[in-house]
Amino acid sequence: MSKSVTVRVPGKVNIYLGVGPREFSGYHELATIFQSLGIYDEVTVSPADTLTITALGSFADRIPTDSTNLAWQAAQLVARACGQDPNINIQIQKTIPIAAGMAGGSADAAATLVACDAYWHAGIPRDQLDAMAATLGSDVPFMLHGGCALGIARGDVLSPVMTRGSF
Repeated sequence: MSKSVTVRVPGKVNIYLGVGPREFSGYHELATIFQSLGIYDEVTVSPADTLTITALGSFADRIPTDSTNLAWQAAQLVARACGQDPNINIQIQKTIPIAAGMAGGSADAAATLVACDAYWHAGIPRDQLDAMAATLGSDVPFMLHGGCALGIARGDVLSPVMTRGSF
């Protein structure tokens, strides 16, 4: 295992968000355009005696450090998939504002999926990471890819959108 793995992940905005009627699953059908931003969180996974989360930065006092955190849940998913005990510390250096619609928690979950995969040398195929991300939340699959994308269904079915210029 590596000593530690750090993943930098951007926030996002929805340039467009169309919400359809609620489906039998309880979710609404969505059509959205996601766009990554130039504001980032950093997630570092390192060895620990048990699964813990340490939060740093401006919004650290508002980050849950228990199993309600999506990053915690992401670590559990990867650990289960590769047969590891999740004895790690997830350090979240928080810069993406909380509860601002910028997918900060989803970004941290996506970064944790990638960091844990690298930390445990699991080699989980991208489509499996995408499936794991979708179980964590509608924004998490986009946060694995970034850039600009059209999201449909719950927002988790993605198609890249080509863009040019600065926004």
